[in-house]
Amino acid sequence: MTDSEPTPATDAPTGALAGARKPVRAIRTGAIQSGREVRRMFDRIVPRYDLMNRVMTGGRDRVWRNMVARRAARTAAAGRSATVLDVATGTGDLAFAIRNAGAATVVGLDFSREMIAAAHKKASRKDDSTSFLVGDALHLPFADASFDACTVSFGLRNMVDYDAALTEMTRILRPGGTFICLEMTPFRRPIVGPVFRVYFDRLVPLVGGLLSGNLSAYRYLPRSVEAFPPAHELAERMRAIGLEDVEYSLLGLGAVAIHSGTRPRPTRHSLSSS
Repeated sequence: MTDSEPTPATDAPTGALAGARKPVRAIRTGAIQSGREVRRMFDRIVPRYDLMNRVMTGGRDRVWRNMVARRAARTAAAGRSATVLDVATGTGDLAFAIRNAGAATVVGLDFSREMIAAAHKKASRKDDSTSFLVGDALHLPFADASFDACTVSFGLRNMVDYDAALTEMTRILRPGGTFICLEMTPFRRPIVGPVFRVYFDRLVPLVGGLLSGNLSAYRYLPRSVEAFPPAHELAERMRAIGLEDVEYSLLGLGAVAIHSGTRPRPTRHSLSSS
């Protein structure tokens, strides 16, 4: 999540990594609402945020986060434990899962102060050493090559510039480090599609509005997913900013995707010419 306002796609630093390809052209370059509006929305739904995640997914979100956590925790070089940054951490569920999976250092970052306050409270109750801070995904407060892995779960579609966010999250990875994204993806299954649309477009906003007291936030959810790039296009965006070994898998009948990619290691030629 980010508080920055959108910038034109041609200005996004999509070519910042060596070997990056030309950015993918698309009509939508970022979230359907401004960063300020999205932040206010998330600040308001904190009290019922975790409950709605469980209700909407039937508890599967925990399974998906654990899949990401195990992979992120395995990213360090041999002989040491991983350091991982979890962007758009929300109340910290993925960050805690990564720590439990064995990562030595985990930092959770979110631009919603209320979300980070809730994450701090969880950490205190769990006696967990995971660190949390307020920050902007488009301007991460870390030096280049600081982390073995960077994760983002259900947050990329809320960022106002997808390519700039991907580039920034890749920047803080060590060469050979892994970026992992867990996100909802536009549902395109023709047989079960109509049933899913009734559930996701009508039932989820109704239940979310009743539980959270904020109907507009859960009306935003299906609209934001429908406007987000489909899984294959997101994979191309990742390749375009220079990530290698990009792959993705579809979960939840195709409604959710886990994408991953690796920051390239310097080649012998690039080392000798630098």
